[in-house]
Amino acid sequence: MTRPGFDASATSAADDWRARLLMRDDQLRALLERTRRIAVLGIKTAETGQPAYYVPRAAQQAGYEIVPVPVYFPDATEILGERVYRRLVDVPGEIDLVNVFRRSRDIPPHVDDIIAAKPKAVWFQSGIRNDEAAERLARAGIDVVQDRCLMIELRFIGR
Repeated sequence: MTRPGFDASATSAADDWRARLLMRDDQLRALLERTRRIAVLGIKTAETGQPAYYVPRAAQQAGYEIVPVPVYFPDATEILGERVYRRLVDVPGEIDLVNVFRRSRDIPPHVDDIIAAKPKAVWFQSGIRNDEAAERLARAGIDVVQDRCLMIELRFIGR
């Protein structure tokens, strides 16, 4: 029985964005299987030896096309043998996934750029979580993964 004046369809429509928050293993597997092109926001160079370099390198070795979008390294024109872009919105063509290597508190200034680039999904790396940004992205129709390591998940699915 529904309360008088309560529109259940309006509530479920308002909460539809929550379905874009991917957490289950089967959701992650499906996302990675349909992904071909990954833009890496916050990618670093090989000299750093940091996850923001070796995780995208592992994805590249697993067969994904990597598009570097560093926040630092203003002189870098190429990372992992690929042309560097300074903003996601400047990346030509479709982006299947934006892999984010930014501190949780540093994500909000990138949300408008991410939304403008219209990726199918955004992946906040292990240790990175920003629920407000995730909600904005999900409400914009973008699937969101938070606090998971892309390299570990690729290994989990055998890539």
